[in-house]
Amino acid sequence: MAASSSKRRHKVRRRADMSLLGGIRPPIAVLSALLLSLAGITALGLGRASQDSVPEAVLTSQQHFAEDGAVTMRASIDESVTDLTRTAGLFSAGDPVSPDAVLDKIGSVYQKWTGTAVVEIESGRMLAARGENVPVTAVDTGKLAEKDGLSPRIVRLQNGESRLLAFALLSWPDRPQQLLIASNSLRFPGVSKGQFRSIAVVDTTGHILSRDGVQEPEQVKTAKQRADAKRSAEQLKSFAETAAVKTEQHPLKAKEPGSGGFPGVSGSLRGNSVRGDRAVAGYAALAGPQPGEGTLATSLGLTVVAMVDVAEDPTRVAGPFFGLVSAAALLLIGALAVALLLGTVQRPLLKLFLESRRLTRGDLTRPVSVPRFGETARIGRALERLRRQLLGEPSDAGAAGNTGSGPDRPGRRSRLGSRALIIISGVLLLAWSAPMLLLFNRADSTVAVPEQVVSDQRERTHTISDRVRRALNEGHADLVSVASLIGNRTSPDDMEKVLERTRVEHQRYRSIYVRSADGTVQARAGEKPHALPAGSKGKPLSQPITVLNESGKEPTVAGYAEIPGRNGAMVIGEFRIDFINALLKRPGLGQVRVVDSEHRVIGGNTGYLAFDSLPERLDELVSGTNQRVGMNAPAGAVVYRDGDGVQVSAAAPFAGGGAAKQLRWTVVSWQPASGLDIPEYSLQNRTVLAGLLGVTAAVACLGWLYIVVVRPLRELAGKAESLADGDRRTVLFPHHHDEVGAVTRSLEIVRQQLQEQRRRDSAPLVGRN
Repeated sequence: MAASSSKRRHKVRRRADMSLLGGIRPPIAVLSALLLSLAGITALGLGRASQDSVPEAVLTSQQHFAEDGAVTMRASIDESVTDLTRTAGLFSAGDPVSPDAVLDKIGSVYQKWTGTAVVEIESGRMLAARGENVPVTAVDTGKLAEKDGLSPRIVRLQNGESRLLAFALLSWPDRPQQLLIASNSLRFPGVSKGQFRSIAVVDTTGHILSRDGVQEPEQVKTAKQRADAKRSAEQLKSFAETAAVKTEQHPLKAKEPGSGGFPGVSGSLRGNSVRGDRAVAGYAALAGPQPGEGTLATSLGLTVVAMVDVAEDPTRVAGPFFGLVSAAALLLIGALAVALLLGTVQRPLLKLFLESRRLTRGDLTRPVSVPRFGETARIGRALERLRRQLLGEPSDAGAAGNTGSGPDRPGRRSRLGSRALIIISGVLLLAWSAPMLLLFNRADSTVAVPEQVVSDQRERTHTISDRVRRALNEGHADLVSVASLIGNRTSPDDMEKVLERTRVEHQRYRSIYVRSADGTVQARAGEKPHALPAGSKGKPLSQPITVLNESGKEPTVAGYAEIPGRNGAMVIGEFRIDFINALLKRPGLGQVRVVDSEHRVIGGNTGYLAFDSLPERLDELVSGTNQRVGMNAPAGAVVYRDGDGVQVSAAAPFAGGGAAKQLRWTVVSWQPASGLDIPEYSLQNRTVLAGLLGVTAAVACLGWLYIVVVRPLRELAGKAESLADGDRRTVLFPHHHDEVGAVTRSLEIVRQQLQEQRRRDSAPLVGRN
């Protein structure tokens, strides 16, 4: 019998332990674990003994700079190949012309190639050439018919330099097929690198194909300068080899995928430190405009590396003291909160659970141990009354005989319930989290913005400005090419074919059409043309590229080129505003706007109102940068500090030639310094994050505890008191298999025992009646 009783007790204890897994213990245990983890995170994150001598914002800026170079080079190569192929196709569609006429026309329309040549494919004979010598001997004309035989390729000259060759076919009936070859250097068109930056193009093996910004030892005078030049060349070579290895991986699997939506592989590198200056670099592989979308340029396997020397900052923003003190304070406050929950909520409930189980087993000799306060105290007093009722006392005995302040006095409620205890614990944890969120380590307007970041903001804005100008110039050159090839003998049907082909090959146009001198549209491709100035004769546009409207939802930018021999007729192309806006979408620059000569907004990389005005201080920045110094107006950058924080701004007017120069547009960019990875802001963000984690842990765990334990416990306290007052009809059933549910089951058993007792007591009376 003893062994059987021991087995039953062990089974009951095991079943009770299993039921406790979902009760009061998990929330408190999880809260303890979260607070310990948060203390470790705080000590490590806020208490670093030192910081990087080069801020992360500088490294990220170099990565974005290299991405800009990769985007520019990819667009330039693809545009050059497309222009050459389309021009050759337009020549082939017309009457045969001499090779010299082809090269003269190409040279007059496009001034982008260092050398051009026409070769007869069958014999390999040079028919015409312009510019520098084209390495024709490096081209195997017998393999042009193979797959990708006309793809661009890179060849090495005898002097060690590299050239990019692009090819197109000239075909006329009854004439030998000719090969049009264009040669160009691998220089960066329109990339403003600043005074101290070096930039290089690297192939898949890490070999530098071209570089700019690194002086050769023979170009400097002193021994120190020669040593610095040699060191820079070696460092750039080391960066190039590392970048070539890193860019071999797939963009989706790269450990350092390009940030801000760059579709290729990119990243940053740290180099050696010499006399307080550390070499840092960004790298980016040429990638298509969309992830996974390749182009002719991306097939070359090129990588752009941009290197600059940055002065190291040995000062510290914060030492380990604050992090260690914050972690210690959290451990102390967390220990108090957890101890409060253990001592006033968990332990009384577990004791109440054991007492209720004792009564159900029939052990009625000892009084119930009643907790001191809260809902557990109310339930404990009710259990004591129920124990006495099981011993034979009437249900109102406790109420009539207990007028003192004993623990079983009915109706006496503690003012301090479990809900108040949870609120006190939450206030303790909030006392640590709130200052972390709102007070400590707040960065103000005195934050030091790295000089290199400001310089990069200026140079990258200048690069975008030049990119927009070149894109508009390319568009105008396309119109000139189309106008010259249409001539005075092309029919409207043939004109529409040429216009449609141009619009499809160059996605920059929303509409392209031929307009006669009297305003009649003779041929059109694309959308309906915008209304031109009424009553105009001759040239309807004041400039080769202009804005046709001064109000509306979006500006209409158009370019024109007069058709020779057609009495004032011209080809007009209207640019898509999305095409211009897409050129402005570069990561790490914040908001970017293109404004006209009157500082009205023409385009932007984010939401904007067309023809809207800039903020006053940016308007002043644009006015200042448009003050000419020498031949051009240089780009400028300013750091604004006010009550709203710190803001880095830059402006770059159009510089250089071409049809777009007359627009006198300016590109403006600005971004809050708080978005940069600067040590002061990083420390502030980590501090705020620690506070948020503290609030989240407190709300989640205490809310969990309230929903799972406190609210059912408050409901159970009322039912227990009703049962003790004589309510035998209300059935008590548990909602959860936890401590509260176990106490509920025990009370239900007691209720059934009391009902059975009443039936036994009333049975003799019925028999006598």
